[in-house]
Amino acid sequence: MKKVLPLTFLLLVVFVLSSFSAHTVFGGHSTAFVVNRVSDTVSQNLTVYKTDVVATYYHDKFNGRKTSSGERFDNAKYTAAHKSLPFGTQVRVTNLTNGKYVDVTVNDRGPFSKKLEIDLTKKAFMEITGNKNYGTLKVKIEIIE
Repeated sequence: MKKVLPLTFLLLVVFVLSSFSAHTVFGGHSTAFVVNRVSDTVSQNLTVYKTDVVATYYHDKFNGRKTSSGERFDNAKYTAAHKSLPFGTQVRVTNLTNGKYVDVTVNDRGPFSKKLEIDLTKKAFMEITGNKNYGTLKVKIEIIE
């Protein structure tokens, strides 16, 4: 009986303490699920580079090949090819049809067509397109400073 009483008391204490949620313990504000991305909270200076230009995306066959900057191309990253912007330049590409945008880093040269302004990785392109069947988009390009 003497061994059962402390064990019962311990279980009762554990039960009572576990019944308090993070919501009530911390005054109604649970901090366990608060996630902020740095890019959401830090204001960025954007300079319009070009607007109403055409973006496209890389074919999967380029995966693993070296880019003009010497990096290995990865269609699952947020990078881009541009004819003249310096390597390492971060740009925001905004779909003019739906307002969705993506931030990418220039690490390659291209596209090599007068009608096209920027090549995005497939991941970046698919994030801003409204229709997965289109291969080009009208976009605005802004330099992130």
